[in-house]
Amino acid sequence: MDTQAFRRTLHHSENYNRRGFGRASEVAGTLENAYQCDLIQQIRANNDKLTQGRLTIHLAEAFGFCWGVERAVAMAYETRRHFPKERIWITNEIIHNPSVNRHLRQMGVFFVPIMEGRKDFSAVEQGDVVILPAFGATVDEMQLLNQRQCTIVDTTCPWVSKVWSAVERHKKRDFTSIIHGKVKHEETLATSSFAGTYLVVLNLEEARVVCDYILSGGDRQAFLERFKNACSPGFDPDRDLVRLGVANQTTMLKTETEAIGRLFEQTLLRRYGPTSLKEHFLAFNTICDATQERQDAMFSLVEEKLDLMVVIGGYNSSNTTHLQEIAMERGILSLHIDAPERIGPGNAIEHKPLGQSLERLSPFLPEGEITVGVTSGASTPDRVVGETIRALFEIANDGFSDEEF
Repeated sequence: MDTQAFRRTLHHSENYNRRGFGRASEVAGTLENAYQCDLIQQIRANNDKLTQGRLTIHLAEAFGFCWGVERAVAMAYETRRHFPKERIWITNEIIHNPSVNRHLRQMGVFFVPIMEGRKDFSAVEQGDVVILPAFGATVDEMQLLNQRQCTIVDTTCPWVSKVWSAVERHKKRDFTSIIHGKVKHEETLATSSFAGTYLVVLNLEEARVVCDYILSGGDRQAFLERFKNACSPGFDPDRDLVRLGVANQTTMLKTETEAIGRLFEQTLLRRYGPTSLKEHFLAFNTICDATQERQDAMFSLVEEKLDLMVVIGGYNSSNTTHLQEIAMERGILSLHIDAPERIGPGNAIEHKPLGQSLERLSPFLPEGEITVGVTSGASTPDRVVGETIRALFEIANDGFSDEEF
């Protein structure tokens, strides 16, 4: 289908809103009380460092809520204020942060249930208000809600929409979209629904498999078996790996996305030569500025002398796990938690090692003077970061003092 035409039509519908309801000032105080933190502002003013007793906290220069997340959360709060009596749904978590989603539930926002691995929209009725989260929604979901004459509040991050436009351009020019992302991530599911022919690659290793096939061919059935859940219906590697455009899930690791783009460009250059490269490869920068800033800040932070790193964010948050990876690659103990309640009681922490289940580490703060790096994903409020820092000081020093401030 012509997804560009559908989006244009939807955007002009009287039941569609992507700009809020002019109630930003009415919810500003509520948002500030729920998510802002004076302690974080004070640490920022102190060159991103705070020392008390034997513990020094070193904050990343950029962390936490990005503009797209702030916008999505504010629009959700505005929606509740604007529709005080209507039934409000959201098609997925507004962002990957448990505290924010818990607040929305407490406000009476319903989450579309998952039944047998699929979203069940059967309870969503004509006249209901439905919020699309920051990650976006699939074309099928938007069509269903539009046909059901729901009021659609679209909080999709503009950077995500930019990726949709990129894959639509690929489709229009008969290029296959190579999407660097996680197959089951909400954003990648949405992006692939706007693409024509597509293939999702998780990392550089999978990209190399695809490029090897482009250059040397291989076992077609084995290729299709490997990528059976990561490609468009009817995908044929012999036919569909000739003209390629690269896009990405906006929260992926910037350096890996760039490496994957270069690999495909070099592969197609070898296969078809420099004079024909433009006929076979389209490059487009779809790396989110906020993701890039947080990753760059993390690369700077891990150059400091750190005893360990605490990374705060939802366990299903892609951008948070990539921050964790950066510290691990430097050989720094990196502890990923989703809430300050994971710390304690005593010198213990419940954290999630990369790609593994939750585990408890005790003790986790070593003896003597220590420096702990702290960062958070783009969906983590400052208040959660501040409460985590307080918990760290309370364990290290048997208490935390506000007197310095």
